[in-house]
Amino acid sequence: MAGLLYYSSRSGNTDRFVARLGRAALRIPVSPSEPMPEPPADYVLICPTYADGEGRGAVPKQVIRFLNDAGRRAGLRGVIGSGNRNFGKTYGLSADIIAAKCGIPLLYKFELAGTDTDIARVNDGLTAFWGSRCLTA
Repeated sequence: MAGLLYYSSRSGNTDRFVARLGRAALRIPVSPSEPMPEPPADYVLICPTYADGEGRGAVPKQVIRFLNDAGRRAGLRGVIGSGNRNFGKTYGLSADIIAAKCGIPLLYKFELAGTDTDIARVNDGLTAFWGSRCLTA
């Protein structure tokens, strides 16, 4: 079963975005003391960006911790990023990094908690993405 996993800081922007998608999703916890979720066999990760002006720290530490486990990383099929366009070249940088390091497609980027248009595009895109998978693979 395909699914969604996401990370959202205490600000809750990504959490609000995911709630508005209306799809089942698992959250990577903010606190390192909380257990990591067990991802579905295939999933898309939604990840915000937290970077300094040079791009350092773009991928949240909890997401790195989650993806450092080969078993959890095995089902990662795509990434969606969020960020703030005010930060220029580092906008959505976490998704660029994850896509490159994990060899998966960057599916979409949205700003802050997203717009109604972003919600529609991501829902349509996820439906098309999961529907286009080869059944013989």
